[in-house]
Amino acid sequence: MRRAGFTLIEVLVALAVLAIALTASVRATLVVSDGSLSLRRHLAGGWVAQNRLNEHIALGRFPDTGMSEGQTRQAGMDFSWRETVSETPNKAFRRVEVRVFSQQDSTHADAILIGYIANVSR
Repeated sequence: MRRAGFTLIEVLVALAVLAIALTASVRATLVVSDGSLSLRRHLAGGWVAQNRLNEHIALGRFPDTGMSEGQTRQAGMDFSWRETVSETPNKAFRRVEVRVFSQQDSTHADAILIGYIANVSR
């Protein structure tokens, strides 16, 4: 007389398949979460770069050539920025390059913005 049910081997195989599936779903969730955090950091870094360039424009400044650095906070995250102002062939314009770095990684820029500022007082 045979009893209905699963053998121990069948239960162990089912548990192994379930463990593999759960591991894959947790890994996929972590990858999506990490990508979302990276996207948030790059977006906020872009805002920092735009704010630096717009500050010159709003204040009507024609920046001197050279490099300046600073730190700021945007969207609850701390950033460092490096601004390089250089001359252009047209003396009425300056090229402004802003690189924004997260506090955790100061080697790879989260955002790079290049803009040109005109000397409106000329």
